[in-house]
Amino acid sequence: MFTGLIQSTGVYHSRTLSGKAGKLRVRTARTFPDLRMGESIAVNGACLTLERDLGGNLLEFHVMEESFRRTNLGSLKAGSVVNLERALAVGDRLGGHIVSGHVDGTGTVLSLGKNGDDTELKVAISPGIREQMVPKGSIAIDGISLTVAALGDDWFTVCIIPTTWRETNLAECVRGAVLNLETDMLGKYVLNMLRRMNPSPKSNVTMNLLRESGFLES
Repeated sequence: MFTGLIQSTGVYHSRTLSGKAGKLRVRTARTFPDLRMGESIAVNGACLTLERDLGGNLLEFHVMEESFRRTNLGSLKAGSVVNLERALAVGDRLGGHIVSGHVDGTGTVLSLGKNGDDTELKVAISPGIREQMVPKGSIAIDGISLTVAALGDDWFTVCIIPTTWRETNLAECVRGAVLNLETDMLGKYVLNMLRRMNPSPKSNVTMNLLRESGFLES
């Protein structure tokens, strides 16, 4: 489990594929103390297993083929900046939201820039991602815990505070960039439960039904 509060950025170094899996190497900007081989670290929001500390802040992770295929890890280029977070320890403050590190899909940057006093990121999304989102709900973007500011049929926006801009890879984003997305875990369970209650081929789960059921504020 993670919180979506990025602890360090890193620079993508290289990857090596072997059959249906591979190795991903990242050089961290900060030294992580007391690393243990086999521990979980979220790289751009994808939970990976640390296999080796190669020295000089260069870490090597085991990555399954599906992770390369379903996330932006498979399209990284040497020098790309990635977000890093170690797994949540018992007793830590949960300053973001509950993030599993299991990426639901990707989105594409439509725009990133100033909107009044805010820095606003607008992302294009698929219908599968859209149905799991609600306005003012939580969303993890490349592992960063953020709040949905506005939600359209095939896009959403978030506002970026200065600390997030400074401490993550969002400043590297350009139009067309692919971002890892993980929707709110609790929302997915609610949606699945309501579908089981109403298993018709055409789902009648709507925002109004969620509100009437007490899952959303009026």
